[in-house]
Amino acid sequence: MLNQDKYTRPIACYELVGSEVIGLYYFSSHETANGRCCEATGLQLPGVLDELFAYTGPLGAVFSDEAISLYLWAPTAQTVRAFLYREPLGGDPFKIVSLEEVEGVWTAKGPKDWEGCYYVYEVCVYHWTTLQVEKCYANDPYSRGLSSNGRRTLLVNLKSEALKNEEWDKLADEKPCIKSFADISIYELHIRDFSANDSTVSPDVRGGYEAFTLQESAGMRHLKKLSDAGITHVHLLPTFQFAGVDDEKEKWKFVDVKKLEMLPPDSDEQQFQITAIQNEDGYNWGYNPVLWGVPKGSYASNPNGPSRTVQFRKMVQALNKIGLRVVMDVVYNHLNASGPFDENSVLDKIVPGYYLRRNADGFIEHSTCINNTASEHFMVERLIIDDLLCWAVDYKVDGFRFDLMGHIMKRTMLRAKAALHGLSKERDGVDGSCIYIYGEGWDFGEVAKNGRGINASQFNLGGTGIGSFNDRIRDAILGGSPFGHPLQQGFATGLFLQRNGYDHGTQAKEKLMLALSKDHIQVGMAANLRDYVFTNHEGNEVKGSEVLTYDGSPVAYALSPTETVNYVSAHDNETLFDIVSLKTPMSISVDERCRMNHLATSIIALAQGVPFFHCGDELLRSKSLDRDSYNSGDWFNRLDFTYNDSNWGVGLPPKEKNEKNWPLIKPRLADPSFKPQKSNILAAVDNFLNMLRIRNACVFSILVHHKSLV
Repeated sequence: MLNQDKYTRPIACYELVGSEVIGLYYFSSHETANGRCCEATGLQLPGVLDELFAYTGPLGAVFSDEAISLYLWAPTAQTVRAFLYREPLGGDPFKIVSLEEVEGVWTAKGPKDWEGCYYVYEVCVYHWTTLQVEKCYANDPYSRGLSSNGRRTLLVNLKSEALKNEEWDKLADEKPCIKSFADISIYELHIRDFSANDSTVSPDVRGGYEAFTLQESAGMRHLKKLSDAGITHVHLLPTFQFAGVDDEKEKWKFVDVKKLEMLPPDSDEQQFQITAIQNEDGYNWGYNPVLWGVPKGSYASNPNGPSRTVQFRKMVQALNKIGLRVVMDVVYNHLNASGPFDENSVLDKIVPGYYLRRNADGFIEHSTCINNTASEHFMVERLIIDDLLCWAVDYKVDGFRFDLMGHIMKRTMLRAKAALHGLSKERDGVDGSCIYIYGEGWDFGEVAKNGRGINASQFNLGGTGIGSFNDRIRDAILGGSPFGHPLQQGFATGLFLQRNGYDHGTQAKEKLMLALSKDHIQVGMAANLRDYVFTNHEGNEVKGSEVLTYDGSPVAYALSPTETVNYVSAHDNETLFDIVSLKTPMSISVDERCRMNHLATSIIALAQGVPFFHCGDELLRSKSLDRDSYNSGDWFNRLDFTYNDSNWGVGLPPKEKNEKNWPLIKPRLADPSFKPQKSNILAAVDNFLNMLRIRNACVFSILVHHKSLV
């Protein structure tokens, strides 16, 4: 019981069962002149909703031979109506249906001819941000189809024979064989990057799903080479419905590429023109989730109707056909929008304040980027698992990479793994035992040190069989970290042996740093196993868990090789070749930089654990030293699978994320000796393929245990 005389400002009260918060109440009060509270408002949040309204029944649109039923979990809503439309955009609804509520679940039933129509929910609900009842208009959280830009939910039956490509139901029997997760090698790729610059792909399908169906394109021929050499999985950057790219291509803006090509390699004009339209072009990595369960419309030939479903399936089939399984990059840690009015807000309109993680003051946590989600809440966890099952069963996706996985609870990850591995060919058309999951196990923000429950961070995942990215081997090979000074050197970038002018300390300190880097690399090449014993730089036999990082944390955290994903570069930060070009002395030759690039990829290829390569590592790919190209357009993200150009020296990278480093970047871009030639690129491809062949032939199992590896 609150003493209203005492509390005269917003406060929070927690209800505990053991150590778990099940109820969180926020009160705001207004006091009179004598200090007495005359009115107060309160909002009951997720814990109690889970206790009273946790639900395991059907959700979304459920199709039968006779009818279509709608199910929406919205326990705090006062009324819910569905507005049904014949068209994807515009016009008036042909029907408005009031849903009925039973224990927090709202339902309605309609005729079978609703299929192919669109709907939007009107949810009348008290919203915590406005402190009043609002009429919120939102898509179904369980949408399986959308109109362009997610304005309406499409009533689409993913089980319909009309949406299945030829031989779709037989795909599980035709997928590339994976005998063990230890055989996996991953290649990270952005859908638009893959074909936007490929002249061997017809313009009408460049940058989209259908480009992967053209088996004789330059890009597909390159992927086939990688597959034949040993790459097993293509990891696709986000492909769900995200904000930041208009689904209607006719609205995109473009730069004049021919004019940009005439500009100096160190000019700031390229980035000026790119950033002027960066929110109106067709480019974004896609880490802006709007709805998790629908393919992104901008990658389809038609964002309305079922085209995105059909074409996504064709893409999966085409990649499977050349021996590659498909990993989907999933972003369950945050949402693009919240509140009752934003057109990209969905979950926070349906059950305000439930799906998003909030702090002790009642405000949304934004440590992941913006609008952190709360997988510790029952129905959030359920939505995540249901979404994964949809992608696995209805799109036959072969693996999942979790963005900022450390912000998801370990319990959620284990339940997701169990649900996926429980899928069977006979019942579900999918062999769930072959689905690999991994992610970023970083431990920061409000979840750090298990602040919201045991989270899926690196040190909590040992023994789970879930992979996490190994930043230790990355930093030891390249030097420093993505958050340190860009000139800090590492094992493969000249530390101690080829100084670049950066002050690493005394020669003795540099030599020690190099020795420690070698220790870290040895542990990483033994899959970062906690109990791996080796002789360190001091001549002592130590376990991997006894080797410490520069902040005092153990280097090793894994109990199984498949729990470690080794890498030196990814979509984040500079490309591998750009990092090498930035950290090495300006006086060395491009041939030496190419060898360093090869050394770095070779260490990853020959290491125990799961190797992960960013698309272009093998092509000496450059983004003109851009450290964050998420919105830098096709210009800075170009790929050339004809091996003619690496995209080095296409102008100073965008000002927003790179300006402070322009003094370092400009002289390098201006120097023509830095630019790789076609012969360099061809040699890099050959070297990379050879390392993959060696790994695929299992020679790495001998190398990785050799004491003098590095």
